[in-house]
Amino acid sequence: MQKRFNFKEVAPNALKAMVGLEMYLSKASISKTSKELIKIRASQINGCAYCINIHTQDAIKNGETNQRIFLLNAWREAEDIFTEEEKVVLAITEEITLIYQNGLSDDTYSTALQFFSETQIADIITAIITINLWNRVVLSTHLPIGQSLA
Repeated sequence: MQKRFNFKEVAPNALKAMVGLEMYLSKASISKTSKELIKIRASQINGCAYCINIHTQDAIKNGETNQRIFLLNAWREAEDIFTEEEKVVLAITEEITLIYQNGLSDDTYSTALQFFSETQIADIITAIITINLWNRVVLSTHLPIGQSLA
């Protein structure tokens, strides 16, 4: 890959705003497990090796199992591995990450309301939007695995 500009140097205020989203999410109403599942699954869909690398490591530090990480991209077929709440989070993640297909469906949203408050759903959406933003910055700038963005 061709080396590209350093986002932190070129757009420090944009990076500051992105970090602000992360600060909000650090106090959000959803679990750390859900946040990491969102980050990993969206990064898988977007093909962001940099973010997959970081967030699988973070998930393991947070107590996530290798099995669940390995099966994450096939979560629909891994019936008893993920809770019903996690399956809803993953469905929302996929639908919003692939927003151009159909967006967040009424069925998925209705199911989410069975498990989460509107505030929690807003936090789930914010987490999905935020990781998609990071994925796009990393992929667009060809940030190598192991190099710091922030």
